[in-house]
Amino acid sequence: MSIYLIEPRKLIQILAEKLKEFPEIQPPEGSKFWKTASYKELAPFDSENFWYIRSASILRKVKKYGPIGVNKLRKHYSGRNRKGSGLNYSSKGGGKIIRVILQQLEKENLVIKDGKKGRKVSPEGTSLLERIAYSILRKKS
Repeated sequence: MSIYLIEPRKLIQILAEKLKEFPEIQPPEGSKFWKTASYKELAPFDSENFWYIRSASILRKVKKYGPIGVNKLRKHYSGRNRKGSGLNYSSKGGGKIIRVILQQLEKENLVIKDGKKGRKVSPEGTSLLERIAYSILRKKS
């Protein structure tokens, strides 16, 4: 089964619940106060689940676009920067959260480094994603 057949929101939601079972994937102390980008004014409201949802989202993006590095992922999580009068312009997302999540996913052996190219999903990570995709497809039919 492929992760491309499933609606991303459903896959990320179920994957986030699965990632809570991994001991290495935990929000660092003080992360509930971290903003996700420089153009944001506040940290995410759902701070307990945010870390796992972002981890699931990053794992899915690494599978879809990998090998991929932190800078490209920052572009994926970019947004509109508008402060005061003047035109909007695009700003990248914060790199700290992405970097720490990738390191945690590496410790759990879900993501591996691919030399200088970036990170890609390991066979264990692919297996986890495919099992979740298969279970979602089975529930549909």
